[in-house]
Amino acid sequence: MTMPANLFADFPANLPNELFTTLLDAANVRIERIVSHGHSSPEVFWYNQEQHEWIAVLKGAARLRFEDETVEMTPGAFIHILAHRRHRVEWTTPDEPTIWLAIHYGG
Repeated sequence: MTMPANLFADFPANLPNELFTTLLDAANVRIERIVSHGHSSPEVFWYNQEQHEWIAVLKGAARLRFEDETVEMTPGAFIHILAHRRHRVEWTTPDEPTIWLAIHYGG
């Protein structure tokens, strides 16, 4: 019998770095769980990805910075980021894990 996985389980309590777990990797689509705990991108770093990305915050909170705006993310919030739209994680909650669901596709 196949046991279901749980998005809110199976990650260490102490995370020195963000944790990226690939849940599905198929033709032109990758689904991953990201766990942040007070993490942010380095000030000079920008994601500039080859694929589009749809992300949702399932637990915790975060702030994303784009070159022209800042977006606050709380549980249930989701956003679509087009390929090559530069962005970075400016802040995630330090008192609890922030759990993201990210879908990378196309490109």
